[in-house]
Amino acid sequence: MKKIAYLFALGLTLTACSSKKQQMMGADNNEFAVETVETGAADLSTTYPATIRGVQDVEIRAKVSGNIVRQLVDEGDFVKAGQVLFVIDPTQYKAAVDQARAAVKSAQTAIKTQQLTVNNKRALRQKEIVSQYDLEVAENQLQTLRSQLEQAKAALANANDQLSFCTVRATSSGVIGTIPYRVGALVGPSTQEPLTVVSNLSQMYAYFSMTEKQLLDMTRTSGGIEAAIREMPAVSLVLADGTTYERQGKVSAVSGVADVATGSVKMRATFDNPHQILRSGTTGQVSFPVNKSNAILVQQKSTVEIQNKKFVYLVDKNNKVHSTEIEVMPQNDGQNYIVTKGLSVGDRIVVEGVNKLKNDMQIKPITPEQSAKQLEKSMDHMAKKKMPGQD
Repeated sequence: MKKIAYLFALGLTLTACSSKKQQMMGADNNEFAVETVETGAADLSTTYPATIRGVQDVEIRAKVSGNIVRQLVDEGDFVKAGQVLFVIDPTQYKAAVDQARAAVKSAQTAIKTQQLTVNNKRALRQKEIVSQYDLEVAENQLQTLRSQLEQAKAALANANDQLSFCTVRATSSGVIGTIPYRVGALVGPSTQEPLTVVSNLSQMYAYFSMTEKQLLDMTRTSGGIEAAIREMPAVSLVLADGTTYERQGKVSAVSGVADVATGSVKMRATFDNPHQILRSGTTGQVSFPVNKSNAILVQQKSTVEIQNKKFVYLVDKNNKVHSTEIEVMPQNDGQNYIVTKGLSVGDRIVVEGVNKLKNDMQIKPITPEQSAKQLEKSMDHMAKKKMPGQD
């Protein structure tokens, strides 16, 4: 209850400007909570919602139209590349192959017959019994038949391909996903859904988004996006049930284009998945850890941000405040910053009400505990003043 009263009273303090309310608080208007900078162990983490996908989610689609006559796998089965998954009725495609094969044989026979005619014309031409024109016509007809043979062979090859497509195979190794079409279903190249999806689960991708500002902070600190990716720590994956996945991952890619609508940048972390605990299509949270010893930690509420730069108010020996720029690590837990530059051990900073301060303003330092007690007393006083009116 004390914490709730403190937070509520703090909100009143930030908006109250009249001397009447200041008197109700019973405190000087230049009293500010001040803390001395110290170092300690910092263990922070930042989490981002993530969608989990296999490194390879391959849609298996029918290349020919027909009814499924055999289904050789079920959902969740592990398959190897080249393994037969479905068989589509091959009857019409076998007939097409037979027809194309017959056309090839017919073309071959016609060529043999025409070759005899050409040979005869050549012999007669040597004896000048037939004209040169008759010989050339016969030779041209032979070339036409040869072209027709090539066309027939191409048609046969296409018919064989169509027949082979009746046997639907896995194009990669992985786990079978949902099977929306079963034996008897009519499928084809225009079917909206794939026959199934084969997911390679040996490694998994966790896709998450980081704000443009967060990414800029990282790249600015590291000197570029590639360096930032290399320097990013190993990340953890928090699963939907709140547990942390047993293996850590690594950020492996950052999208080159930001989402115009949200101002975010999509990123990808890779996790090994030898026991196939992770499944494609599930969700989780990618957690960035920050573990530092001898770190200077400041509360975010004690900072002021101006043009993407962060400032704190240092208190000198005369209790005057001075705005001082600090640099912080891009990773934070939403409540604290790890300071990398701008503060030293022993410095005193204002930790509450910093929006009221101006450079060279003289204050009366108090501890955060004293500030909390004053605010609590103020709330009690205000409550007592209000009670008679409520009666």
